[in-house]
Amino acid sequence: MKLKSFLVGALLLATGTTFAQDTVRNKEGGNYLFTIEHDIEATDIKNQYRSGTCWSFSTLSFFESELDRMGKGDYDLSEMFVVRNVYSDKAEKYVRMHGNLNFGPGGAFHDVTYVMKHYGMVPESVYSGLNYGTEKHIHGELDKVMKSMVDAVIKNPNGELSTAWHNAFNNALDSYLGQIPEEFEYNGETYTPQSYMDELGLNPDDYVELSSYTHHPFYEKFVLEVPDNWLGGEVYNVPMEDLINVMDNSLENGYGVAWAADVSEKGFSFRDGLAIVPENEDAIQKKGSDNENFSDAGAEKIGNQFMSPGDEKEITQEMRQKAFDNYETTDDHGMHITGVANDQNGTKYYLIKNSWGTGFTEMHDGYFFASEAYVKYKTMDIMVHKDAIPKKLRKKLGIK
Repeated sequence: MKLKSFLVGALLLATGTTFAQDTVRNKEGGNYLFTIEHDIEATDIKNQYRSGTCWSFSTLSFFESELDRMGKGDYDLSEMFVVRNVYSDKAEKYVRMHGNLNFGPGGAFHDVTYVMKHYGMVPESVYSGLNYGTEKHIHGELDKVMKSMVDAVIKNPNGELSTAWHNAFNNALDSYLGQIPEEFEYNGETYTPQSYMDELGLNPDDYVELSSYTHHPFYEKFVLEVPDNWLGGEVYNVPMEDLINVMDNSLENGYGVAWAADVSEKGFSFRDGLAIVPENEDAIQKKGSDNENFSDAGAEKIGNQFMSPGDEKEITQEMRQKAFDNYETTDDHGMHITGVANDQNGTKYYLIKNSWGTGFTEMHDGYFFASEAYVKYKTMDIMVHKDAIPKKLRKKLGIK
């Protein structure tokens, strides 16, 4: 379903007011009026709930939209299939590195393509990962149990590692998330995870990641230095304006964008349907408590600029770099960009599909609008189909 159709319907139900077909507010009573310019098809909003698995939710949402773009129809892919396989391989690497590796629930876009290439894929209906007595993903206990197991192994209390530790780790994962099926029935056909991946027709090698930082040369690859990059995945480094051009070119041509960004800023307010960078930060304030795992991203925020558009900071490459260097910009959250909009002043925004469920926000249930300034400032990296990159830049990067 396109976000524009959903938002317009919600707006009319909530206010009884008729607007142009592609004009929506940021929230009920809000004075931001958005005209949606580009809007790709996206699957239903999901809820990662109390799990640090946004990277899996956002990337699979991105690929579900890709399947629609390819004419394959609607798919609901299993986020926990990806999480289960990543946890197992991450544990092995953590032990091999004697614990000198970040071990936790976080991940990256390329973790999903890694799983696709090595383990395949399954539908959500085949593997929900809810094997521990709840209807939503609650991973606090799971994460602590997994970490305690690998930490016990690297202490090497026997003087040598046993041959049993990894099997024990996987058995614990199976207890929480369920066993991965070797074969399964789906829509009257029998598949393995690999044959189902083949049926999808997605080529993981067609997808690339890009970022924009000056501590590495532009137009070359580098390993993005964030704790959750346990695989050491590389990104193409391009100037900030090129990064924005890639995003715009993607959305203008029907491709989505997987988006990793910092959502701990004062200007991020999911409740208000906005991510902005006010020129004057006094125009916004935080009130109340926070979402677990996301700094103040879930807190209630108040201020004039969450009601009506105002001036934003002019973002430069130097500002991006400084924020990354001093830990102001961190690898907080993975999301899915599904479109572009302009407000009544002509300011560009991106339509962001989140994975925090529905009912949390007022009119843009599960989505929000991120200003171009926010995207320039707080983007860590993106994943796109290589064909969505402008030809001149693609050639300069050596992407075939």
